[in-house]
Amino acid sequence: MIRKKIRKKVLALGIIIGIFVIFILTFYIWHQMESIQIGYEIGRLEEEVSALEEEVKILQTVKSALLSLGRVEKIAKEKLKLVSPKEEQLIYEDSSPLL
Repeated sequence: MIRKKIRKKVLALGIIIGIFVIFILTFYIWHQMESIQIGYEIGRLEEEVSALEEEVKILQTVKSALLSLGRVEKIAKEKLKLVSPKEEQLIYEDSSPLL
């Protein structure tokens, strides 16, 4: 059997192609890992947004309860000792358009 010698150029070309293939595969795997990581981050952020939206709804309900007219009037009368104005203290303005 005769064994052929591999020329240096062919060997160098094979090594370069091998390195290029390894580089492409490494880049592909890195890209896939980044895509998965971004997907997990998106899911986490969507859950956070949902939780914050729920918190906003709760806070708006609390705000509405605190600003109800009955509650405000009760606080004004009991804590601040305010009284309703007398009829002679009221001033009415004519809201009809000027012609």
